[in-house]
Amino acid sequence: MNLENIKKEFYNYIEQYDNQEDPGFQLKVTHTLQVVENAKQIAIQLNLSDEDIILAQVIAYLHDIGRFEELNRLKSFDSVKNDHALIATKILWEENKIRQFIEEDQYDRIIQKAIENHNKFKIEDNLSEREKLHAQIIRDADKLDNFRVKKEEPIHTLFPNKINTIEEFNQSLISDKVLQSILKEECVDIHDRVYALDYWLCVVAFIFDLTFKETLQIVKKENYVNILLDRFDYKNKDTKDKIEKIRDIMNQYIERKTIN
Repeated sequence: MNLENIKKEFYNYIEQYDNQEDPGFQLKVTHTLQVVENAKQIAIQLNLSDEDIILAQVIAYLHDIGRFEELNRLKSFDSVKNDHALIATKILWEENKIRQFIEEDQYDRIIQKAIENHNKFKIEDNLSEREKLHAQIIRDADKLDNFRVKKEEPIHTLFPNKINTIEEFNQSLISDKVLQSILKEECVDIHDRVYALDYWLCVVAFIFDLTFKETLQIVKKENYVNILLDRFDYKNKDTKDKIEKIRDIMNQYIERKTIN
């Protein structure tokens, strides 16, 4: 596995698209590179073999290539209507693009299963130990960068064609199903999202899906929960009260999960 070649082929692949000036396109390029670094650091902290550290990075380079095709076709990202992970595996295996990235086929099933499971609500059953490990690494690496994206990026680039202004978040309610999931320390089902803040809290609630203590320690160090919850000026008192309850639950969860 040659990481330099894989990086070069990643850039060669996305060069085919004409919409490279689209904010969403550039967001996904930066996201991919950061997920590669996250995956590398997680694998190192887990004391994995050099082979698995490289494999984690290979998966990270490939995990979101379906997003570029989705954005090209539909001009937006829509996780309800489209499974970008399956788009990626179709591109890689049905169109046989995988060999442009990596010559060896011995890792194909691990790579495919990790990509297919990186955006699922839960990891599928019956994976081998190594397949599950790499699915967990890419899920943690991906979600960790999603926090960074939501912290740094302008609102209009985050949920294109759905939410365009901060004021929509400021005025938003929180749906009961979303709140109940968080109260139970569970991820939010994307099908339960109704209001603008439901979309936002769906991301923050990713903390409940993180596998590795090392990842949660980064979330704690970066203060992501408080920063993301404090990004808006909540106008509705009921919403503001719910946010404080959510804050307490999430911070207590992180404290509990990161105790040495």
